[in-house]
Amino acid sequence: QSFTFSELRDAVASFAGVLATRGVDKGDRVIVYMPMVPEAVIAMLACARLGAVHSVVFGGFAANELAVRLNDATPKAIVSASCGIEPGRVVEYKPLLDEAISLAEHKPDFCIVLQRPQAQASMISGRDFDWHDETAKAVPHECVPVLATDPLYILYTSGTTGQPKGVVRDNGGHAVALKWTMKNIYDLDPGETFWAASDVGWVVGHSYIVYAPLLAGNATVLYEGKPVGTPDPGAFWRVISENQVSVLFTAPTAFRAIKKEDPSGEHIGRYDISSLRYLFLAG
Repeated sequence: QSFTFSELRDAVASFAGVLATRGVDKGDRVIVYMPMVPEAVIAMLACARLGAVHSVVFGGFAANELAVRLNDATPKAIVSASCGIEPGRVVEYKPLLDEAISLAEHKPDFCIVLQRPQAQASMISGRDFDWHDETAKAVPHECVPVLATDPLYILYTSGTTGQPKGVVRDNGGHAVALKWTMKNIYDLDPGETFWAASDVGWVVGHSYIVYAPLLAGNATVLYEGKPVGTPDPGAFWRVISENQVSVLFTAPTAFRAIKKEDPSGEHIGRYDISSLRYLFLAG
């Protein structure tokens, strides 16, 4: 699946209309609990378009972790999906979402759920609404002006050393700094393709899957898969080849996993990765 900038803008404006119609306003928090699908990015950008504050919760987190973030962020809405796809299995999100809401003291006004063909989520009447049904009747919403110092998102620390702490990023300085890095650190020109092989649930995903590439006029790759097992250790080289990726940013762990399964580098020879100029590693 691919989107032009124009198509992405239209999808974002449409989903912003969905949220606004159901009462999401500037400054309201919206939790996004989704796998690596385009709708996750659309939901984030729709919040930004409304001046609402998105808080993405990594799809690998269970109900209790989600409930803790629900109580702290007190969101008006939650955007989720019926499932995520992992190597060899389908992970159902909706039962985890329902359990988190039952555990949390704070209850959202409503949930928007993306039904995926791999699993059908049961919906609670009056609280849960179908993504496709809602966007089909949505009225696109204009951009809501915000101050540079208004909050863009809240992202929580992992909680391994205690209560997860919500880190707030603002709009202005965040955008300026990220756009600056795309040329001055990653040496990308507008129109080139950048791939941060991370997850939108982490800060790298926020910064370098969503905001920085789009601000700089770069195509960005959203990949619901792993370095190995989806289906083989040639997955990264396949994605680079198919999408003409100029720069890859990922974690050293990814390459350790690839090397473990393909120590002789057999798979890399099967693909043309001549488009790749730079590799950045962190984490």
